[in-house]
Order: sequence, then structure tokens, then C-alpha cells
Amino acid sequence: MQEVAALTGARAVSVPPAVNLVMRTKFNPNLESASFMAVMQIINSITMLAMFLTGAAIIREREHGTIEHLLVMPLTPTEVMAAKVWANGLVIVVAATLSLSVIVQWLLELPIAGSIPLFVAGVVIYLFSITSLGILLATLGRSMPQFALLAFTVNIVMNLLSGGNTPLDSMPAGMQVLMQISPATHFVSFSQAILYRGAGIDVVWRDFAAAAVLGVLFVAGALSRFRKTLAE
Repeated sequence: MQEVAALTGARAVSVPPAVNLVMRTKFNPNLESASFMAVMQIINSITMLAMFLTGAAIIREREHGTIEHLLVMPLTPTEVMAAKVWANGLVIVVAATLSLSVIVQWLLELPIAGSIPLFVAGVVIYLFSITSLGILLATLGRSMPQFALLAFTVNIVMNLLSGGNTPLDSMPAGMQVLMQISPATHFVSFSQAILYRGAGIDVVWRDFAAAAVLGVLFVAGALSRFRKTLAE
């Protein structure tokens, strides 16, 4: 090379050795879709069941005429709504815990990196928020078909844009900010952090707090609408 460089008057350039780039997946090294889809199906099912069960409970009271019975009972709208939330939320918490422990860990033999009790605590906070949203939608709809259209629309938007199917970072900046008002965004965030990466409360407490704050706002709106529904 030096002789060629001397004849041509060019400067000899040494070529660096080739670099072998290797990509490694940290939290799913075998790239198994079941490890991702199994947990995400549980997360999406929790959202759908919580919204539809609580909303349908309010709508059926109105359609069957039993909501008048609630008016003559010594119960406040807060107590009536809390009973709907508690009854349906407890069933969903038990079902989610059994699904994660029995189906995902035992039958499918998929690894869970984090603490299941911490995840269940987050589910309880999230259910407080999403069931309140379901009741709010039920007070806006006048019948079961109207409520179903509202709930399906909201559920599809939250499912597609919460970060569960499409990474939130790949969305436009404005959409990322807008989706912070969705409790499903924070639910997906702390669920993936706990179950996939083994995060503790020191990492996910912000998402816990955001879901709780959104729950308070939805409760206030649902109570206001629910009082008007009872008055009607």
C-alpha cells in the first residue's frame, strides 16, 4: 500500500477492522410474542370489563325501572355508586389475579419479573378510575345501545393509543400529551414496568398517583351526572 501511495502521491489510509453489531432484547430475549400478548390481553380485558360492567349496571337499573327504588331508600348517590364500583371491581381484581397467576405463570409458564401484589394494588387504583368513567358514560347514554356505542368508542381509543399496542414514544408529541388524561395510559405504563422489568413502587408511584387523580375527577363528574339521573 505504501508503494502504491508513493507512486500515486496519495496518503495511505488504514482501514479499521469490521465491527460485528449484535442486537440483544433485554426484557424478552427470545422474542416470544406470548410473553407480551398474554399480559397485554389481561390489561386490555381489565379496562373493557371494568367500564362495561359498571356502566351496564346503571343502565339496567334505569331500563328495568328499579332506579326509582333507589330514590326511596336511605342511600346517597355516593353510596349507590360506590356499591356498583365495589361489587364489579372486586370481581375484576380476583379474575385478574387468578389469570396472571394460574394462566400466565402456571399454564403458559411465562416469567413475571415483578411483584404481583404491587400490580394488584395498581389494578385497584386503576379500577377506581375506570369504573368511575364507566358510570359517567352510563349517565350520558339513555339506553344500553347508546351506552355501548359510547363505551366501545372510548375503549378502542384508549386501547390503541395508551401505549399497549403501539409505543407511546412513537406517537406525535401532541398525542403523547393528550393521552396523559387517559387512565389506561398510566395503567399500561406501570403494568409493563412491574410485570416486565420488575419495577418497584419507587418507579411506578407517579403513574399510581396520576391514575388516582384522574379517578377523583371522574368520580366528581360521575356523581354530578348521577345525581341528575336520580332526580330525573
